[in-house]
Amino acid sequence: MKNKIKVSIDKYKGGAMGFLLVLALHSCISTKQVREPSTSLPDSYDGTVVSDSVNSADLNWREFFSDPYLVALIDTALVNNQELNVMLQQIEVARSEVKARKGEYLPFVGVQAGAEVEKVGEYTRDGAVEKNLDIKDGEEFPEPLTDYSAALVASWELDVWKKLRNSKKAAVMEYLATVEGKNFMLTNLISEIADTYYELLALDNELAIIDQNLAIQENALHMVRLQKQAARATELAVRRFEAEVLKNKSHRFEVRQQQIETENKLSFLIGSKPHHIERHADRFIESETDTLYTGLPAQLLQNRPDIRQAEYELQAAQLDVKAARANFYPSIGIKAGVGLQAFKPKFLTSTPESLVYSAVGDIVGPLINRNAIKAEYNAATAQQLQAVYEYEKAILQGYIEVSNQLANIDNLRKNYELKTQQVKALTESIELSTRLFQSARIEYIEVLLTQREALESKMELVETKKEQMIARVHMYRALGGGWSS
Repeated sequence: MKNKIKVSIDKYKGGAMGFLLVLALHSCISTKQVREPSTSLPDSYDGTVVSDSVNSADLNWREFFSDPYLVALIDTALVNNQELNVMLQQIEVARSEVKARKGEYLPFVGVQAGAEVEKVGEYTRDGAVEKNLDIKDGEEFPEPLTDYSAALVASWELDVWKKLRNSKKAAVMEYLATVEGKNFMLTNLISEIADTYYELLALDNELAIIDQNLAIQENALHMVRLQKQAARATELAVRRFEAEVLKNKSHRFEVRQQQIETENKLSFLIGSKPHHIERHADRFIESETDTLYTGLPAQLLQNRPDIRQAEYELQAAQLDVKAARANFYPSIGIKAGVGLQAFKPKFLTSTPESLVYSAVGDIVGPLINRNAIKAEYNAATAQQLQAVYEYEKAILQGYIEVSNQLANIDNLRKNYELKTQQVKALTESIELSTRLFQSARIEYIEVLLTQREALESKMELVETKKEQMIARVHMYRALGGGWSS
């Protein structure tokens, strides 16, 4: 079989004319300009001049949390939390997408093999030629005609306008955004575990306060009963004290239910079945909170994963716009192949007679009905502007969160100091009211009110301490800490 070369000269001529026509039409396409995002931030969070860049977000979470039980819970969650593991698989999907996009602008090479049989009529041009043609040494054309081939084929779209490379870079940005999304989930997961753990410690302390108060109230109930026997108190006083004891016993079961639900929530966060959570709640009220350093607001751009994620998504959107704009230009492709072809397998190795090869070049560009391309370009541009707003929103949200937590921490500190004084005063008033009642100088109702107010103030003190601990964690998260290992 003779060698053959397929070169489409007419196609090249038509393609060149189409190429020039498409370029002329593209010059009429208006390019939409999208503004750059505003990333400016104030010099400080409270209006004061700050020059110290020391930032608590730089602390590893193992250094930030000193409670060994809490550290163990976070360690377990980083391995077993289902939502985090789902995000890790999304990262693998994004990584695979990068590899797929990279392969699109590289040549595709494949192996092709085939076998064919064909019978043509004798009273046709092909049949007449085959009937009177000797192939080799008097051998006639086989009937029916078989055809065997084996070849290497290659195709390659020349990425002249960088459409494929920009798509690949956009996939890289999306991958990096997914990684930052995982980091943002990580810092939120650590914060949620710490919040729930401190809530559990607070419930333990509330339960202990209820038990202490029950002991005081049962002693008061015993005292009232003795006074009734001595005709110094009425049955009404006895019943009121009994009702107060029963009320706090009932409240104890409510707190116990909250303990169980909180333990189960922690078990879920660490990817475990419900079980008892080890902890020490003895010194919860007395626990000190370390000073937090906010650094400079500009550091949020590097420390907060959600801001970095929005930045990468913006860069990906910008690259998508460039790729969409490239669709207005013609695409240039090359196809080539080389192999062996013969009607009998024994002739496949007879070269150069069985050698075949081909080379084809194509230029294809949009000419008519380009509405779909325009729509895709307009959509990409709108998505880029949307990404600009998302980026600016993430920056503003991060700044406001830190500012809010600064005020919250300061107000909680002042609140805790006043609550401590209130608890001390009411605790002392319990013993005082009891002595006054024994000497018949006050009514029993004042003793009840004093005990009730003392219990409520202690509960509020525990709640304030819990909010202090949680506010510290939220500040750490707002600054962008907790995701680095």
